[in-house]
Amino acid sequence: MNALVIGAGIGGLSTALSLHAAGIDCAIVEAVPDLRPLGVGINLQPHAVRELVELGFSEALEGTGIPTNALIYTTRHGDVVLTLPRGRNAGYHWPQYSIHRGRLQMILLDAVLERLGPDAVSLGVAFEDFEYGAGEAGAEPVGVRLREVATGRTVVRTADVLVGADGLHSTVRARLHPDGDPLRWSGITMWRGITELESCLDGASMVVAGADDAAKIVAYPICAQTRARGRALVNWVAEVRVAEPGPAVAKADWRREGRLDDVLPHFAGWRLPFLDVPTLIAGAGQVLEYPMVDRDPLPFWGVGRVTLVGDAAHPMYPVGSNGGSQAVLDARFLAMALAYAGDPVKGLAEYESRRRTATTDLVLASRRFPVDETVKLVEQRAPGGFSDIREVITAQELSRMADAHKIIADMDVKTLNERPSWTVPQ
Repeated sequence: MNALVIGAGIGGLSTALSLHAAGIDCAIVEAVPDLRPLGVGINLQPHAVRELVELGFSEALEGTGIPTNALIYTTRHGDVVLTLPRGRNAGYHWPQYSIHRGRLQMILLDAVLERLGPDAVSLGVAFEDFEYGAGEAGAEPVGVRLREVATGRTVVRTADVLVGADGLHSTVRARLHPDGDPLRWSGITMWRGITELESCLDGASMVVAGADDAAKIVAYPICAQTRARGRALVNWVAEVRVAEPGPAVAKADWRREGRLDDVLPHFAGWRLPFLDVPTLIAGAGQVLEYPMVDRDPLPFWGVGRVTLVGDAAHPMYPVGSNGGSQAVLDARFLAMALAYAGDPVKGLAEYESRRRTATTDLVLASRRFPVDETVKLVEQRAPGGFSDIREVITAQELSRMADAHKIIADMDVKTLNERPSWTVPQ
């Protein structure tokens, strides 16, 4: 069996590594002509870290990312509403890592080239279409039409399995679902950047200040090397609600340049006891602007020998810091389903049955912003900070907040810790 993966992001590279570990031949094509460590920070939840550790990346993750200790929710004044332990502190056998997305991609890319060979990744090659061979759909290998971006030349490759890992604007998804699949905008614009600062708090915690009804800042350190120097390379996301939810009005491009003048006024005076937010934002070398978008869950991911992984299958709001982690889980389940089934069509059907419902639940849960409801409640009851508090937050309200967060950020600790390691059938 051989597979062709469209896209060399975290999902595509994880898929190739997982297929290779399962004894399945694999190659990747990527439209971008040159892969570089672009982007800002992401989080890898313990369930994804476990899979990457089993693929041999324990030392690389530890040497690059920050094992997150806690997730701290505060008001815009910095008053702490709730602190949730993360990673090993929450009872997992594996940490949660905050890490630079581009550096993680390069770690995975280097491993693909080393393990699968230097010709495993073809850059500057765009997917155009696929078709089955003669006979019943799924009975024959897939013919994949590709285009060399530099020359415009069309080439055709054949694969037993075609995997669309080409992200939010997936061309494979569009081919499978051509009759309307619009982006849905939350009404929130996000500005993102990375700033080096003096280390704050314990140097290994995430802070979420404010709520989604107005403005919110998310900040966390992402670099082990900077931490070793006694400082922090802080990834930050400034979220501002500017409209009501609805269809996206423009194409979402996570590489779009943003302007400080557009974001800073929303956070004027936000000087938390442990973080000067305007200084944090202004200190970034580059600011990226991006609408918080997702797509409605699909009724099916694939047909026959074709399927989707990661953002191509289930783009979601970053409320639970789970997008990249779910792409890693997709990759592992896909590889093992194919290895155990032996037959591509049966294997992809099993993969989709295991993953589509779970990720659909996450997409829908991420739209509800459940944690923000409690933060908003606190700010209403203490509009000037805790020194002006008018009514306490009850234990029941805090419990609901913690439970809501677990839905979108966690898997069951016992299930995760006790699941056996993958084994490839002989």
